[in-house]
Amino acid sequence: MDTWIWAVRLAKSRSAAQTAVKGGHVKVNGARVKPAHTVRPGDEIRVLQGDRERIVEVVKIIAKRVGAPVAVTCYADHSPPPPPKTFVPPVPTRERGAGRPTKRDRRALDRLRGR
Repeated sequence: MDTWIWAVRLAKSRSAAQTAVKGGHVKVNGARVKPAHTVRPGDEIRVLQGDRERIVEVVKIIAKRVGAPVAVTCYADHSPPPPPKTFVPPVPTRERGAGRPTKRDRRALDRLRGR
């Protein structure tokens, strides 16, 4: 299991794949598995990566790590699209060593913050 996840580049390293499987972040056909579990074509694998869940179906079994274009052909990706990123406006900052803001600076900052 961990070798296949690493080989198709769903994990950066084999130890990261093994840790994910042991931690329960990988499920095969809805069940938690061990790192030594054998993968078969047609299996549905759910891998939790951060706050996103990848859902892939095994198409081809490989034992060695391959390039990204070849790795994509080994599984069918059924994952939902990632959520759109929200824009966070930058926080205004003063230059280092500028000292305390003056009354005029504080009023300008309050206007900028909408207070």
